[in-house]
Amino acid sequence: MTSLKKFLRSKDYIKIPLTFTQTDHFELTASMNGITGKFILDTGASNTCVGMDKIEFFEMISEATDIKAAGAGATEMETLISSSNKIQIGEWTKKKQKVVVFDLSHVNHALLAHNALPVDGIIGADILKKGKAIIDYNKKCLYLKK
Repeated sequence: MTSLKKFLRSKDYIKIPLTFTQTDHFELTASMNGITGKFILDTGASNTCVGMDKIEFFEMISEATDIKAAGAGATEMETLISSSNKIQIGEWTKKKQKVVVFDLSHVNHALLAHNALPVDGIIGADILKKGKAIIDYNKKCLYLKK
């Protein structure tokens, strides 16, 4: 019997390790515009997001938008859009990726309250869809197709 790992490798998938946190979230390391950061993997987030305080850190160019963000415990938050970002997760890369920028302080306050470290952003369903993502909860890893 072929393992999931071997099967997915034969289909050109890349394995990315995930860390399971105190808050029952998966976290991963990813780079945006060549700068490494810590992200929550969130299948329920429609878009990949970065905290407003990380625009300069990730060397992003952002523009105003009328879109309002809503998330767990927060609604109607002001957002910016940054259109041409290079995201790399393991060996998987996506150029010209749109990223929503908004205040992630409520997310980081919740993480800190549970003795977890703050994050720079959220990898959302847009990336997961583009990468034909498969999440292996048991082995704590994410697979993205090259």
